[in-house]
Amino acid sequence: MELEEYRRTALESWQAMASGWERRREEIERVTLPISEWMLQALDPQPCDTMLELAAGPGGTGFAAAAILGEHGRLISSDFSSEMVEVARRRADELGLANVEHRVIDAEQIPLKDDAVDGVLCRFGFMLMPDPEAALAETRRVLRPGGRLALAVWSTAADNPWAAIAGRILAERGLSPPPEPGAPGMFVLADDARLRELLQGAGFSVQRVERVPVLFEFDDVDDYIVRTTDLGGMFSRIWGEASEEDRAAITMRLAEDFAPFAAGGRYELPGVAVVAVAS
Repeated sequence: MELEEYRRTALESWQAMASGWERRREEIERVTLPISEWMLQALDPQPCDTMLELAAGPGGTGFAAAAILGEHGRLISSDFSSEMVEVARRRADELGLANVEHRVIDAEQIPLKDDAVDGVLCRFGFMLMPDPEAALAETRRVLRPGGRLALAVWSTAADNPWAAIAGRILAERGLSPPPEPGAPGMFVLADDARLRELLQGAGFSVQRVERVPVLFEFDDVDDYIVRTTDLGGMFSRIWGEASEEDRAAITMRLAEDFAPFAAGGRYELPGVAVVAVAS
């Protein structure tokens, strides 16, 4: 797929997915809390700082930083999807955060001056961007000297059965195309060396690259399907278009492949994020 076509379809998808992410915001934040906590500790925001969150989605990670920045600090919470920006705006209003500015921003073309912010957060964004090199170069440009970037991407498919199992089943049944090497996707930046190369190529000095485990819990296969389709994305689209025969086969295969992760009458599917801090 050409990059411009990918940009168009990705934006359409995230616009449509925003409502599901708003409904599932609390569980997403709960599961990914260890990742957000690592990023905030690594970023070490200070009162009065100006922080930028890219690909903020519902905004949870940045809002935790906003609470530290205080009334004289500022968080710019941004996403390339205007619908996601509105989700984050509603959540900031619920939290009573008066130091948050909400903006629609494409991370590959950040409309800020050079040296404009003290820190940048990006959780699960760079791996999905059509040109992560450009996005990281823009991030480096808007960071002040000594400023930090804290980011998270997903590790390998093997480390993330919560997502990889379903993707493999869909591909095996011919319902989804195999991923193109190097194309934007969940696992494209899973390799430490590749991530370090991109950061250094954008002018960053990499301080730490680590892994943070998380756990996704589901009552049963039906619970997995309901929650996954509610969030939108490829699985949701394919499930919505699948025949009854395909749905039955997918459900059976999910039960078989989830069996090793059964615990206490439910499923506990692990995940691993690669996290990094650079300046």
